[in-house]
Amino acid sequence: MDYIAYLHKDRNSDFGVSFTDFPGCITAGKTLEQAHRMAAEALALHIAGMVEDGEVIPEPSTLDSLADDPARKGAVAFLVHVEPEKQRTVRINITARAKQVQEIDRLAYKAGLTRSAYMVQSALHRLPKQERVMARRHSAKKKAHRMAG
Repeated sequence: MDYIAYLHKDRNSDFGVSFTDFPGCITAGKTLEQAHRMAAEALALHIAGMVEDGEVIPEPSTLDSLADDPARKGAVAFLVHVEPEKQRTVRINITARAKQVQEIDRLAYKAGLTRSAYMVQSALHRLPKQERVMARRHSAKKKAHRMAG
């Protein structure tokens, strides 16, 4: 589904994004590209939360229906595509040192992601590398065993 987002930019500020169909769903980015990525992520998470809470997801507004929307003044409208989440999101609790969380937040911000998205993506991208290392170790052990026997 494609939802209309409003991009706002004041002098000496980041690019702000809001969604008329989802009051309270806002985000920002230092660059246009980051604002667009953050908008898609914020909207997806907002919708996932609504689904989890049993709320009805509104149909996307049309640009014509928003012609007189006061929030549109001074904004650039653009579409954000989101696929409704088929799986339920799960909230987890982790323990980390304050300095580690600060570093995670710094890296997430630099990547244009939320802390949660950064941690999930980092964990999922690391897993295949670990599996390759384990496979190489297993293969080397098998080869050494064959050579010894």
